[in-house]
Amino acid sequence: MAELATVTDADFGEKVLKSGLPVLVDFYGNWCAPCLKMKPMLEELAKELEGRAIVVRAEITEAPESAGRYDIMSVPTLVVLVDGEVKGTLAGSPSKAGILDAMGPYLRT
Repeated sequence: MAELATVTDADFGEKVLKSGLPVLVDFYGNWCAPCLKMKPMLEELAKELEGRAIVVRAEITEAPESAGRYDIMSVPTLVVLVDGEVKGTLAGSPSKAGILDAMGPYLRT
């Protein structure tokens, strides 16, 4: 069963940019209440999308270069990446349906 993985700048390239599947990256802060509230939903998505997409979290103090690369100005911000290319960005606390809508065109079958 797929787990919600955490990435840092050290493994962002390997786990996200080189992924053969679409990746949803949750840029978050440990101090951010909305970010903490989203974690259970992201864990559900990681399991539901297993084999079709990957869901990871990147804490902005542990992945400052990655956050800077995608101009993350506030958290939570979700970025949809396919083959290392940004396909969508969701700022704030989107619903599960909103996330699935953003990822839908890119999910593997």
